[in-house]
Amino acid sequence: MPKNVDSMIGDLVGTLTDPIIVYPGGWGDSLPEWLKNAITLERLTENMKETKGDQPTGTDAEACAYLNTVSLTTPMDGDWSQIYLYVASKTYMRWRKSEMPDDIRVDSLNNQQTVDLNRLKEWLYRRRTIARQELERAERRQQKEEGVTKRTEEQPALFEF
Repeated sequence: MPKNVDSMIGDLVGTLTDPIIVYPGGWGDSLPEWLKNAITLERLTENMKETKGDQPTGTDAEACAYLNTVSLTTPMDGDWSQIYLYVASKTYMRWRKSEMPDDIRVDSLNNQQTVDLNRLKEWLYRRRTIARQELERAERRQQKEEGVTKRTEEQPALFEF
């Protein structure tokens, strides 16, 4: 089903303004600036794919940021460690323009790890779009309340008892 123009504009604005989803625990502020920029650029690329009919999803940089904050908060099992090193390797090499050290670089995932990574990216995309929608609803509600308050203040009292 084709998207309307307002939805497409909302998605484009969302690529620039949506929050970066991090694991709860207080490590979200520790993300490096280059990774935050990479997330925005990868979201723009993903948005262009979506306009061509592809299913939207989270990006490698978003998965890297999320798994980075997970790794600082709680231990990860072997599969998630491999997934984290895989997306970190891809993201680092793409945006930092240098190689990951050979002893930690992961170049491929097994089938289950790929499924888990894709599920994580889909979840990240849903979480950030839900956060955007909740913010938009709150802003509309506030504007409505301000409008009611303004009308009440401006409207002369017809009857005062």
